[in-house]
Amino acid sequence: MSLKKGYIHIYTGNGKGKTTAALGLGLRAAGAGLKVYMIQFMKGRRYSEIDAVEQLQNFTIVQFGRDEFVSKENPEQIDVDLAQKGLKHAEEIIKKGEYDLVILDEINVAIDFNLVALKDVLKLVEEKPEKVELVLTGRYAPQELMKNADLVTEMLEIKHPFQKGVLARKGIDY
Repeated sequence: MSLKKGYIHIYTGNGKGKTTAALGLGLRAAGAGLKVYMIQFMKGRRYSEIDAVEQLQNFTIVQFGRDEFVSKENPEQIDVDLAQKGLKHAEEIIKKGEYDLVILDEINVAIDFNLVALKDVLKLVEEKPEKVELVLTGRYAPQELMKNADLVTEMLEIKHPFQKGVLARKGIDY
């Protein structure tokens, strides 16, 4: 099975659930026999979703980041290099057209932190093959990117356990 037409999704906003929504879509697509490829920018930790996805035949996750927080004001060169490498990898994966659904997780944050250039991501979006569904996640989605999207969802934080001092919980938050 493959898609006749692939659309562009953006999941953004300050609320929880952007990566989780993308993973849910990936799970649904994989269950329908589609091939899924997720590239995580600015992430280098072994999150629980990686353990789960490794059990699926047609869902791949790769990471281009470190298990460190990136400084927006002064990112380290290694963070820039990893994001650039991730973008180049994304270009290769998307252009090949072998995957039905490609997820660029936290790409919006990588743009906002100036780890990758907006113009390069816009070019990638514009040049994607017709049949590839593309999802871009992360806070701070630029207006120019949202204009080119077919679906934009903003996650809005109204209430979160973190506000009461509850730290991230394995299996729920990571």
